[in-house]
Amino acid sequence: MLGIVHPFSGALYEQDGHGNIRVSKDGKWGIFRVNGQHVDGEIRECDPQLCGWVGGPQVANHRVSASPRAKQ
Repeated sequence: MLGIVHPFSGALYEQDGHGNIRVSKDGKWGIFRVNGQHVDGEIRECDPQLCGWVGGPQVANHRVSASPRAKQ
């Protein structure tokens, strides 16, 4: 899975494929909802803002495209 490492705690935040966020660090893990509410696991605290960012909708950016446009 791809994810983001929290800049202060060093924990890895990843989508779990079921709409939740998996937070892991030092062999421990926790599952959280996108709003930061704990669901399961021994890690019971997270950064709710980072959960929302990792688990939020993926919005396409008009400035970034998969294929270059031809200049006219």
